[in-house]
Amino acid sequence: MTLSAPLDPRPGQQARHAGGCVQPVLLRGRVDHIDGATGELLHRYTTVHEPGGVLPIACKTRRADLRHLHATTLLLSGVPVHVVAARLGHADPAITLRVYAHVIRSAETAAADIFARAVQTAC
Repeated sequence: MTLSAPLDPRPGQQARHAGGCVQPVLLRGRVDHIDGATGELLHRYTTVHEPGGVLPIACKTRRADLRHLHATTLLLSGVPVHVVAARLGHADPAITLRVYAHVIRSAETAAADIFARAVQTAC
């Protein structure tokens, strides 16, 4: 996703889409969640169907919220924890594991399904 300047010259409409915020951060693009083991597309989100082709993020969205979204997206897409830790500036991946344990736990079911499919294919 990329950040862009406001595209809609009608601030009132833009403000309604962003919960009353007159100058929201606008995201444009797509995010693909790909299974790291199989390469299978698990989920895709795109802003194409959003009003004006952008997703307005309300003004009061904290930088930490965007950082958390970034880390969560990477982890769910199969990016190794040590790579995410480096991008976040964590000195030790154990910090990332503690903070994002809930995200990693949610991927455990997917991992079990991948293993089950691999076993079925081999038999």
